[in-house]
Amino acid sequence: MSRIQLAPGVALLFDLDGVIIDSMPMHTLAWEKYMESHGVDVADLARRMHGARNDQIVERFFGRRMSAEEVFEHGAAKERLFRQMMAPRIEEHLVAGIREFLASVEGAPMAIGSNAEPANVVFTLEGAGIRRYFRAIVDGQQVAKGKPQPDVYLRAAELLGVDPGACVVFEDSAPGVEAGLRAGAKVVGLATHVPALTGVSLMVEDFFDPRLKPFLESIVPAAAKNASEDPSCQNERT
Repeated sequence: MSRIQLAPGVALLFDLDGVIIDSMPMHTLAWEKYMESHGVDVADLARRMHGARNDQIVERFFGRRMSAEEVFEHGAAKERLFRQMMAPRIEEHLVAGIREFLASVEGAPMAIGSNAEPANVVFTLEGAGIRRYFRAIVDGQQVAKGKPQPDVYLRAAELLGVDPGACVVFEDSAPGVEAGLRAGAKVVGLATHVPALTGVSLMVEDFFDPRLKPFLESIVPAAAKNASEDPSCQNERT
């Protein structure tokens, strides 16, 4: 994959599950195993868990009032099972082209913004050997509200020291797209699990999609665009 030349000030923000790694099938299987071991009905599991945090999933399926500690422990136990199941299979679950894409934009400001559990983010990035590409990591436990609220992406932009409007968010779910748009970013949709997402600037199959490079190289941050169109700035350059 050839080098992608991003304009100065453009930053890339990535969801984790479904964008970096196609972990949904394994998450679904882990939830199925965990819930069945507790006698919980898992009907329509994949749809109801997509884009949701663990506490939301637990509350939706267990169907009874629990303390925050109980909710957390259910989620943590399921994630331990997930990591055990995924550990020997990380490479085969990486989204197609992600390694090559990250290498093509190496050095650009990049961050992870995910509802995923912190341990899963570290597990995935370090297990795949791609942690070095990301200057910041924001998970759902670091902000007041997870997706579809924009908090994770606003915080990621803040940590990178960039304007959220100069960010491109990569997402695979409707709540994630909404979070990116509400942050003021452009959003690229990944068709990892659904063929189309509303509101995205570009929908791609994976990171090998040939439309991705020209799209990213066409983005000019508003501040830079305004400066180039300001007659006084043009006079100073002449």
